Amino acid sequence: MSKHFTILVGSVLGASEYVADALSNTLKEKGFDADIQLEPDFDAIASDSTWIVCTSTHGAGDLPDNIQPFANQLKGKDLSGINAYIIGLGDSSYDTFCFGAMTMETLLKDGNATLLAAPFHIDVLNHPIPEDEAVVWLENTVV
Repeated sequence: MSKHFTILVGSVLGASEYVADALSNTLKEKGFDADIQLEPDFDAIASDSTWIVCTSTHGAGDLPDNIQPFANQLKGKDLSGINAYIIGLGDSSYDTFCFGAMTMETLLKDGNATLLAAPFHIDVLNHPIPEDEAVVWLENTVV
């Protein structure tokens, strides 16, 4: 497994950023390198890095504005060398629950990236502090 992680954040209200910070801190405590991209750019990601895509859903099931350009960069790209995890934040009272994370999952799979685990969807109705759930998932799944 790569010793380096890049956390790619899609956020509107900041919850995904809190999750990214918590994940980064946990990875560093475990001896890994981690960096966070709040304006993800494909060309700025280290080639040997494992991706953790952490995104909320905005509006009618859309990706947040800050990660949309990155999603566009992935369309039609060969991602066969990429290893990734996906964390989605959402509210299950909406019928578009975690659609942002599902969009990223589709883009990664279409590009032949390897998902190292099933996407983890956090329902903020049940888990009002999603970073706590994300850290538990990280410790049980990744490190």
